[in-house]
Amino acid sequence: MPREKDEKTAPPRLRITWVKSDIGYDKRQKGTIRALGLRHLGDTVEHEATPAIRGMVAKVIHLVKVEEVQG
Repeated sequence: MPREKDEKTAPPRLRITWVKSDIGYDKRQKGTIRALGLRHLGDTVEHEATPAIRGMVAKVIHLVKVEEVQG
């Protein structure tokens, strides 16, 4: 009897890099940048591609670069 695969495909991850300064933008956008874990311009973080993270990225897409990586 063949065994079923126990391997689960890993959920996609997002690599988020802060590329544009948040000076002159709303405090809420600055807070979103911080909540994503970005502290300094040029920082890069990886998060699972959950709806919450995707929504946060959508609000600051003009300030960040996003790549989808297989994790």
